[in-house]
Amino acid sequence: MLDLLVVAPHPDDGELGCGGTLARAKAEGLSTGILDLTRGEMGSKGTPEEREKEVAEASRILGLDFRGNLGFPDGGLADVPEQRLKLAQALRRLRPRVVFAPLEADRHPDHTAASRLAVAAVHLAGLRKAPLEGEPFRVERLFFYPGNHPFAPSFLVKISAFIDQWEAAVLAYRSQFTGEAASETVGPKGVEARKAMRRYWGNYLGVDYAEPFVSPLPVLYVPWSRA
Repeated sequence: MLDLLVVAPHPDDGELGCGGTLARAKAEGLSTGILDLTRGEMGSKGTPEEREKEVAEASRILGLDFRGNLGFPDGGLADVPEQRLKLAQALRRLRPRVVFAPLEADRHPDHTAASRLAVAAVHLAGLRKAPLEGEPFRVERLFFYPGNHPFAPSFLVKISAFIDQWEAAVLAYRSQFTGEAASETVGPKGVEARKAMRRYWGNYLGVDYAEPFVSPLPVLYVPWSRA
């Protein structure tokens, strides 16, 4: 059973969206994982083989307890029964308490589809009559991490002590963020922008860096409570 599982459309999306939170959770003794839905084979830079090596390095940097890939087609993610069932089956097997998925509002169709898939699969995994193996499993909470569109966060996670670890995990994807890729949107400027976003939200907490998330339900938190 995992404490935190990030559902990522492509390799590097999980690190870009939640890497700091994963690093903090691991440091605090929680079990963490990323489930990639595709191998990123449609990416303009890098090959699936290169990205597999980058995935292994990024996972090592974050100290993940689990890293998996469902092998869906890059550019072909869709909220369809076949993909719903496969993701729901993975949730029953991994039994994560908390799932993070991409925010639906995004310019990339795969990110939008991954968000819808996660919502459907989380529901399906808990149904006793679903055509799945194993006992039904209900995820405690489903949260969303932002991508490429403006958003209003529901809560922030302080990651000041883990910003260097986050950046190292992201830059492990050398085919995407260094060298020839530097001139493209996903290059170093993109990493700088994601880091600046964390600095921006951290400012509202009076800390150096924070990662923002969206919750479809209210988040119960009383600062002076240990519950």
